[in-house]
Amino acid sequence: MNNKTILKLNEISPVANEALGAYTLSKDCAEPQAIMLRSFDMHSYKIPPSVLCVGRAGAGVNNIPIADYTSKGIVVFNTPGANANAVKELAICALLLASRKINEGITWAQGLNGKGAEVAKLVESGKSQFTGPELTGKKLGVIGLGAIGALVANAAVELDMKVIGYDPHITIDGAWHLSNSIVHETDLNRLLSECDFISLHVPLLPATKEMINAESIANMKQGIAVINCSRGELVNNKDIKDAIKSGKVSRYVTDFPVDDLLGIDGIIPIPHLGASTPEAEDNCAIMATRQIIDYLNNGNIKNSVNFPACSVRRSGKQRLIVIHKNVKNVLNSITEPISSAKINIANFLSQAQGDYAYAILDLDERIPEETLKKIHGLTDVVRTRVIE
Repeated sequence: MNNKTILKLNEISPVANEALGAYTLSKDCAEPQAIMLRSFDMHSYKIPPSVLCVGRAGAGVNNIPIADYTSKGIVVFNTPGANANAVKELAICALLLASRKINEGITWAQGLNGKGAEVAKLVESGKSQFTGPELTGKKLGVIGLGAIGALVANAAVELDMKVIGYDPHITIDGAWHLSNSIVHETDLNRLLSECDFISLHVPLLPATKEMINAESIANMKQGIAVINCSRGELVNNKDIKDAIKSGKVSRYVTDFPVDDLLGIDGIIPIPHLGASTPEAEDNCAIMATRQIIDYLNNGNIKNSVNFPACSVRRSGKQRLIVIHKNVKNVLNSITEPISSAKINIANFLSQAQGDYAYAILDLDERIPEETLKKIHGLTDVVRTRVIE
């Protein structure tokens, strides 16, 4: 494919240009090799058949039809951790907003406009209605200890909070990044019953959708504050409103406002500012670009949400990429035509994830078109690509 164009469906930080190499990032291209985006909704988007991969400059991919693209052999990348510091800072801000009634106090103070010399006196007489406790010594439960959750947990330790972390899928590498002051809890209900605050940092999956609901709220400590800088759908909005009304939950700070959460005392909506820093946008843009370029040039996969990590240094004269279904004997059917053409496989790497698998074959000779057609025509092969 000669068209070295990456189509952008949103504005992308110009730092992406530093990693483009021979490629061009454009807002207009009929047959791009790749697509980069941020919040653009691709569910109703007619993707060109030329597209080999999609790069999301951010972590969440609920705006991308993952299952459909997987079946077409389109690799979808995201940028986990690139905006982690930005979200961490907002989560700490949310903790303060939940504890100190800062938001309400600011709104009240703005209402004193025009009172002239009386403002100072009114502030002194009215500030007591916004009293709130300090964070020091309070218990924070961090649900999800990935790149963002770990940073939030460590920052809370620095604020002298008692931090309890919950993550049944935490890796050994992830655990090494946590302060040794953090208690690792394996029972979510016990965490909910002990903490003064909880902060959510898990992806939106069928298992996590509306994980904060009437049942989990019933296990919470009276007066708990809930922070959600992860995904709005992690919380059942009706149940959290009922809990705010009853006083079971003292504050709900969410970075995902929707109509039925607005105008309610105790609910603090933030207009999705988690990754809205120039630093985070730069980090996401450069990370997404590098992953896309490595895939286009070398077929290597890193940080894909729908295909396994699969990366190896180039060897041989030509590289063959095969995306196929994860079923028995597929690899034999792929290598047999290559062997029949008397081509030596210099290097071979195959990784599977769920129903699909990804194979990289470095060949000592260029593969004949007829042999490639045989492989491409196999029932369980989804997509093939030759990289010179």
